[in-house]
Amino acid sequence: MATSESSGSVVRRILLGSQLRRLRESRGITREAAGYSIRASESKISRMELGRVSFKARDVEDLLTLYGVTDGAEREALLGLAREANVAGWWHSYNDVLPGWFQTYVGLEGAASDIGIYEVQFVHGLLQTEGYAQAVVVRGQPHAEEAEIERRVSLRMERQKLLFSERAPRFHAILDEAALHRPYGGPAVMRAQLQHLIDISEQPNVTLQVMPFAHGGHAGESGAFTLLRFPESDLSDVVYLEQLTSALYLDKTEDVAQYDRVMDRLRADSLSPAGTRDLIGRLLQLC
Repeated sequence: MATSESSGSVVRRILLGSQLRRLRESRGITREAAGYSIRASESKISRMELGRVSFKARDVEDLLTLYGVTDGAEREALLGLAREANVAGWWHSYNDVLPGWFQTYVGLEGAASDIGIYEVQFVHGLLQTEGYAQAVVVRGQPHAEEAEIERRVSLRMERQKLLFSERAPRFHAILDEAALHRPYGGPAVMRAQLQHLIDISEQPNVTLQVMPFAHGGHAGESGAFTLLRFPESDLSDVVYLEQLTSALYLDKTEDVAQYDRVMDRLRADSLSPAGTRDLIGRLLQLC
């Protein structure tokens, strides 16, 4: 399962990237000039500052020199952060089925203290049973071999251990009612999935709500998203938006604030946790 060290490496990478960005901007240096100083492209500087790539000690040293950081203690602190940021997480053993853009998310998910999600199409991955997860993977990867399907499902099950760990985050999930009606894997799989939702909603760190059809239009009109918060004060909140072949990670204050307001409205307009369990119980009886 995810350890604090492996998830922490992603946090350290993002922290280091943000500090390098602040140093560069404070000196009025362009990304192009910074890239030239380390024999790299402007796009690599952008990826470094977003915490999307590993850090070479030589590159960090050269950038610190370019940015005028000469104090030995300050340089060593940042170089130490670079070394810690390069520790591989547990999920790297799933590189064969885990795209690079999703690796960052898995690390952030493991490091977050608060996770808020709104999901429309299906039950969120952290809440799926093994049978339901397999049905979702098969539907999404219809030409995948059985071994690949098993690996993808195994990765999803491994991620779920986070909710039961000593460092379990507060997890607030809002599911559109459509996710509960769309069948995956047949009646038996759906019955098990609905029962699992009722069971896991009793976890003290898990809050589950459903946005009912009866409410009509609502604030989640832009689709599914995830809002991540971290215990480190230097790390900005992040909004994760998954696409078919990539993902967006939004950390600008104004962007996060807008999604935060949407999440607040969704929570206010959705069924209460107790009402949600009642609805799922009624659906379970119909399966």
